[in-house]
Amino acid sequence: MGEGTYKRMEGTLTGQSSDDSVRIVLLGSGNVATHLAKVLAPNIVQIWSRNPRHAETLAHDIGAEAVENINDITLEADLYLISVSDDAIIPLAMQLKGRKGIWAHTSGSIPATALDGVGDAHGVFYPLQTFSRDVDVDMAQVPVFIEASTPEAAGKLKKTAAIFTSHIYDADSDRRRRLHIAAVFACNFANYMWLKADTLLHDEGLDIRVFAPLIEATLTKAMTTGPRDGQTGPARRGDRSVIASHESMLQGDDREIYSLLSDSILKYFNK
Repeated sequence: MGEGTYKRMEGTLTGQSSDDSVRIVLLGSGNVATHLAKVLAPNIVQIWSRNPRHAETLAHDIGAEAVENINDITLEADLYLISVSDDAIIPLAMQLKGRKGIWAHTSGSIPATALDGVGDAHGVFYPLQTFSRDVDVDMAQVPVFIEASTPEAAGKLKKTAAIFTSHIYDADSDRRRRLHIAAVFACNFANYMWLKADTLLHDEGLDIRVFAPLIEATLTKAMTTGPRDGQTGPARRGDRSVIASHESMLQGDDREIYSLLSDSILKYFNK
């Protein structure tokens, strides 16, 4: 890989396996925390959450101990994973100042320095995937991006990631933020376009499922030929008459979004 790319960490394991040398406390019970709990279940000894009922349910599901009071978290864990919403990380870190051990959060957009003063070492354990609590994810395919304040912490985070995936990379806070932006384009914005399409389809008595072959073919092309060569459609062809016709059929935000994206595609392919 050239400069500015993500460095693949060597010596990772393939597939899911328990590593009894890593004892984990998980702080959080949301979408990301739930999937991490399932895949790291043999290694998780305690779960804490701002919602004690959620912590109890998740802990029961994986055979761990639920902790209601954050001050009752064990001091004997090897790794403390903070998997809460981005806006909750810093307030939570303020409660944890002076703790011992290795602490890491799972956010793609919050810097590792948010955990300064927490633990003997700190870092980031960022699984890049879209997570919904009740939707299964093949965690063996999920890349994990790691940042750590010490080599020991990096090794512990790497060992933890290797329990379920072989796709492990170094990424400092700046690179991780750029990666997160790219993921928003690739995932969140793409899904919103499907939502827009679904709304239009409902007006015709259909839904997004009728586009399943189209979406699958588009993704296959993007992954095989690359998204640049896979781009099609009226804007790619420079067919302004079709674009104008479509715009005349749309109103409000739909028309604005259609025009903005069409203009962007026209500019990109006519540099």
